[in-house]
Order: sequence, then structure tokens, then C-alpha cells
Amino acid sequence: MTNQMVSKVEGNVLILEREFNAPRELVFQAFTQAEHLKQWWGPRGWTIPVCHVDFREGGVWHYCMKCEDKNLGEFYGMESWGKAVYHEIVVPEKIVYVDYFSDAEGNVAEDMPQTLVTLTFVETDTGTKIINRGEYATPEGLKQVMDMGMLQGITETWDRLVEHLESIQKDI
Repeated sequence: MTNQMVSKVEGNVLILEREFNAPRELVFQAFTQAEHLKQWWGPRGWTIPVCHVDFREGGVWHYCMKCEDKNLGEFYGMESWGKAVYHEIVVPEKIVYVDYFSDAEGNVAEDMPQTLVTLTFVETDTGTKIINRGEYATPEGLKQVMDMGMLQGITETWDRLVEHLESIQKDI
């Protein structure tokens, strides 16, 4: 099993795949419950001081990532708000949502690209493979978030998910 993320760009679509050594139900829960998300969501050095999850079709996940690591220089103290609106949920196989940049009140940042995200959770012999398909309105929108360091951020985020899944499975 590889712990490495595979990524490819097809026009305005970014596809990410990674396998996790954990049961599908547990990996699915890690993406859908605030108590899990607070433990691993975001790049290294960032915390989730605000995380409200209304996990249902039409429901909203609204969160704040805050940089707590002084070693991250200009990012230290910065807050980044996000909002997801769930469109389709098939437990424990698939989550479809639109991901937005937002403010603390949940107002969408109109000048930032939004993403139609389809997360697919596939059972494997050794755990669960996640396929994350992010569709942007334009290739330029995808380039904008890539230029912001999104790929490094999601790699670190999924590394933290690996660590979170390992720590909670020790407790089982």
C-alpha cells in the first residue's frame, strides 16, 4: 500500500487519490464529524478553532483554520474561513459538496474560486482509497488555488489524517 498521494490535472479538474490503512466507515466518519475534523483538517501548524458540521444533504460545514505555528512566518496568526454545502451523501461511499472560501459569518468570497468536490471512498484489501475530484469553473480558477499552495496544503492535511487514523485505531 502506498501512503503517497497521486494527483493529476485535467483542464479544470484536479484529481487526488490516496490510500489509508483504516476501515472505510472510519475514514468516512473522519470527513463527516467535527470531533474528527478538528484533529486533522488543515496543513501542519494550523488548528481548527471553529468547526460546525451539519452533515446532511443541503447542510453546511463552516470552519476556520488558524495558523498557530510561529515558524510559518507571515502566516502565523492568519485565519482562513471555509464553507462547504453538501449536495449528495451516500454513506459510507460518497460525499459531494461545493467548497467555498468564506468569512466568519459564512458569506462566500465571490472573488475566490469555488470547487465542486466529489469524495469517493473505495474499500481495498488494506484499507480505504479516497478519490477526491475537484472541479473548478475554469482552468484559471484551479491554477489560482494551486498557486496558493493548495497541493502542499492538502498533502500535509492528508498526512495528518493518516496520523489521526493511526492514533484512534490504537484506542479501539
